[in-house]
Amino acid sequence: MSLARKAVLTVSSNPVVTKLVSKYGMRLGASRFVAGESMDDTLQTVKSLNADNLAVTLDLLGESVRTRDEALAATAATIESFETIRREGVNSNISVKLTQLGLTIDPDFCLANMDRIAAKAKETGNFVRIDMEDSSRVDATIDIFTTLLEKYSKNHIGLVIQSYLYRSEEDVEQMGKLGANLRIVKGAYKEPKEVAYPDKQDVDKAYMNLVEKHLKNSCYTAIATHDVAIINWTKQFVKENHIPSNRFEFQMLYGICGTLQRELAQDGYKVRIYTPYGKYWYPYFTRRIAERPANALFVLRSFFRK
Repeated sequence: MSLARKAVLTVSSNPVVTKLVSKYGMRLGASRFVAGESMDDTLQTVKSLNADNLAVTLDLLGESVRTRDEALAATAATIESFETIRREGVNSNISVKLTQLGLTIDPDFCLANMDRIAAKAKETGNFVRIDMEDSSRVDATIDIFTTLLEKYSKNHIGLVIQSYLYRSEEDVEQMGKLGANLRIVKGAYKEPKEVAYPDKQDVDKAYMNLVEKHLKNSCYTAIATHDVAIINWTKQFVKENHIPSNRFEFQMLYGICGTLQRELAQDGYKVRIYTPYGKYWYPYFTRRIAERPANALFVLRSFFRK
């Protein structure tokens, strides 16, 4: 992990910084990365993205809930989001974090909540993807995913794998045998060198290896990156290996590389925008800054303009 990234993650955990950014952040720059604090505001963003031929995955922000009531509320809100998507006719699926659904409270309780969400995805003809969190939760996340995959199939539920974890090659091999729909990301959590590659070059190499392995396993693969070199490599790889366009998509984050997103869509590639919303945006926002500390300059400029 770079010194800049370490510094951002350390500073962001300071109570004073947390209070200041949480109070003013949406007005002073967080809105670049977070579509809105309400579903109504977010829907306008989704429709705008769809108008540019960009698909969406909605993420109701909030993680590591402490009570069953909070987890049940997040579950109900996610289920309602599927109804909203169907009613509004927008092109969007949903991503969820298991800690928001009670994973740290009781894995069985979390499984029951995730089961309800997956059932709603199937009922509405939609799709839900389980986000991957820090390395301590990978096993529990995969266990819940594989349990539900048997019940709902790859057409309605998918998973995320992070290339900076040493274990991910084995995990992708396992997921390939199950025909799982995977989103491949580099990883954004602070991890020790004992479990994750510390150098970007190694993370990038592992990333391309995972994408290649999953595509060659004839499994649907979401290539989630803003790295132009990896995007160009993917375009060449799918061409040379005759990978059909309905077996992969590019995914990018809302508020980052908007021009590139639209260029790829105009070139005929399927592009999906990971679009977070909700009141509990602070942890997500700090990870975006940590991934690219230059983003902090954007926030600081916004602060001083005010």
